[in-house]
Amino acid sequence: MTTPIRVAIVDDHPMVAEGIEAILECYDDISVVATLSDGKEIIDRIDDLSPDVILMDLNMPGLSGLSATEMLLERRPETRILILSMHDSPEYISTALSHGAKGYVLKDVPTEEIKHAIDAVMSGQRYLCTGAQGSLEPPASDTREQLTNREQTILLQLAQGMSNKDVANALEISVRTVETHRKNIKRKLGISSTAGLTRYALEHGVLQGTGVNS
Repeated sequence: MTTPIRVAIVDDHPMVAEGIEAILECYDDISVVATLSDGKEIIDRIDDLSPDVILMDLNMPGLSGLSATEMLLERRPETRILILSMHDSPEYISTALSHGAKGYVLKDVPTEEIKHAIDAVMSGQRYLCTGAQGSLEPPASDTREQLTNREQTILLQLAQGMSNKDVANALEISVRTVETHRKNIKRKLGISSTAGLTRYALEHGVLQGTGVNS
């Protein structure tokens, strides 16, 4: 008998999480190992739960789905993360994929599409639901040096108003390391101020899904 796919659901709306759990429990080859309400919870329990797939909401209090995604993949890179969101703009989708998500599914899709998405990422494919497929345009050429995944995470947190110490505590690194990353981010983007970093994050979709807007 095939081992069931272990799925964790992370969404701060109980009705959404419970509804998805009820749908998935109808499939013999899926086992829902947890329904959690925020990004920090899944990070704290990732080793204990060992999910194969995480269905991750973007908009959550505290740690956003984007930050949680990158931190989880640093700790457990074999985990497949599917973003489950109500937002269908290209900025949300491309930003989620750039943070390591294996797929993007809108919350209003037919229930069976969530199962299709799980099967797809388990087989090594990237999955975009029908409403998201047309949103990925080839990026415009950019001669600037690209930010690393860690730098993108730190940019997101700095743009949300976190201090160097807050970022260091959240990522479990030293304040000096955060300062070094901060200098590199400013150098790569040609930005000299924190306000400039926030403006860049807003204009380039980095803050999509965090509740921060202009």
